[in-house]
Amino acid sequence: MAKRKWSDLSPTQQKVTAIAGVLEVVATTAMLVDLARRPASTVRGSKALWRTLSVVQPVGPLAYFAFGRRPS
Repeated sequence: MAKRKWSDLSPTQQKVTAIAGVLEVVATTAMLVDLARRPASTVRGSKALWRTLSVVQPVGPLAYFAFGRRPS
């Protein structure tokens, strides 16, 4: 399968791809800000582990918000 270029995508595909990219950046930023502000006692696991998982897109940020935070 040949690699597709941005110009090969339809305008709709380009918009969906751009929106998905923006959402990933927003989710990752929100995760890292929340992680920095949250005391370690309210995080399940180590903060270093969650920072490492933040690069696994989009699973890392979603997993943090679903499972990584303890109720305060």
